[in-house]
Amino acid sequence: MNMEMILDFLRTDIFLLIIGGSSILLLILYIVNTIRLGKIKKNYNKFLMKLGNGSNIEENLKKYINKVEEIENKNEEIINYCKRLDNDITKCIQKVGIIRYSAFKDTGSDLSFALALLDENNDGIVLNGIYSREMSNIYAKPINKGESTYNITEEEKEAISKAIEQDNIYRIRE
Repeated sequence: MNMEMILDFLRTDIFLLIIGGSSILLLILYIVNTIRLGKIKKNYNKFLMKLGNGSNIEENLKKYINKVEEIENKNEEIINYCKRLDNDITKCIQKVGIIRYSAFKDTGSDLSFALALLDENNDGIVLNGIYSREMSNIYAKPINKGESTYNITEEEKEAISKAIEQDNIYRIRE
């Protein structure tokens, strides 16, 4: 019985008037809200222009974000370049040890020398310059991991040790 009353009401002109009035009211509310939203957008854009000193701050922020991203990419390139340099520099002379000595009793000063030139892995050469009154000679011997396959003099050993003890290794730290 209740259902029949609802169906009868839905068939009346009053129901159609209520539906029509509601639709018109909703249409009016939609139009009012659209106008208000337009005003809010206009005020928002004016506000952004005032914050940006005459230019749109939103556009400025987008440009700023793009610049920050570019700088981050360039920084990454620089870091990678420095890492490659770090790897390359391990093979460069970084450690130097020199000893001056008198090779012969008949020479007055310490004019002879032993010079070790080593990379980070203690690879390189040792030079031995022997001075006498009649002549001067320089001998070179390869060094691998602080050792040589050739006979090494005490002075050369001392120069190699002096070079190995140095802490002249520079690395890029992140």
